[in-house]
Amino acid sequence: MTRYFITLQYDGTNYHGWQVQPNGITVEECIEKALTTLCGETVDIVGAGRTDAGVHARKMVAHFDTERDIDCQQLVYKLNRMLPKDIAILRVEPVDNDMHARFSAKSRTYHYYIHTRKDAFLRHYSCLITFPLDIEKMNEAAHVMKEYTDFGAFCKSHTDVKTTLCEIYEARFTQLSPYSYEFTITANRFLRNMVRAIVGTLVDVGRGRLTLDELRRVIEGKSRCDAGESMPANALFLDEIEY
Repeated sequence: MTRYFITLQYDGTNYHGWQVQPNGITVEECIEKALTTLCGETVDIVGAGRTDAGVHARKMVAHFDTERDIDCQQLVYKLNRMLPKDIAILRVEPVDNDMHARFSAKSRTYHYYIHTRKDAFLRHYSCLITFPLDIEKMNEAAHVMKEYTDFGAFCKSHTDVKTTLCEIYEARFTQLSPYSYEFTITANRFLRNMVRAIVGTLVDVGRGRLTLDELRRVIEGKSRCDAGESMPANALFLDEIEY
C-alpha cells in the first residue's frame, strides 16, 4: 500500500464545503468519485482541513492510499480532465506512509479580503464594508490574538471538538489598495468558523464598537455569543499548508 499526497485548489462558490455530506455536493466528494473511477477501486481521501461552504482554497492537500502503481503525472492530467473547472489538481506525489494530510501539517495560512468601495469585480471574492475602519486599531487587536491560545469564543456553537486550543503565529491586516485590505492569519490549527469569527470581531474593533480591553474579555470569556458576527464565506481563502 502506497500513500499519495494530492495538492489542489478550488473555488468554493458552488460547493457545500470540503467534507462529504448528504445535503449538497462537496469538493471531497468530487475528487473521491474521480479517483475511484480512475483507480478502479474505492478511494477515500483525507484532507488537511474542512473548509466551510463557499470558502476557497489556493492550496489544499489531501492523501489517499492505494495498492495500484500510480503514474502521478498522468493521474494529474486525467483528474483535471474529469473534474469540474473550479477544481484544479496541481500535483500528486508519493509520501511516506506515516505522513498524514491533516495531522502532519505544522501550520495553515488563511487570507480574508475586505474592500470599502463598491467594486464590480471584487464582489465575488472580497467582503464589502461601507463604514469607516480603523485598520491600525484592528492590527493592534490582531496582535492581541497572538497572546492567547484558547479560542473557544470564535468556534461555531455546538461543534464537537476535543479542544479549542490553537497557537496563532501571525495575524495582521495589509493594505492592498486605497480601498482594499488583506487579513493574514497563520496557526497550527483552526476551529470551525474561527477565521470568519475573528475577522468579524476585529471589524467591530475597527468600527469602534469594541475596545482592546473588551476584546480581551471576549477571548477570556470563551463564549461565541460575545464575539463578533461571522463574516461572509466568499472572501476567505486557504492559501498555504506547511509540513
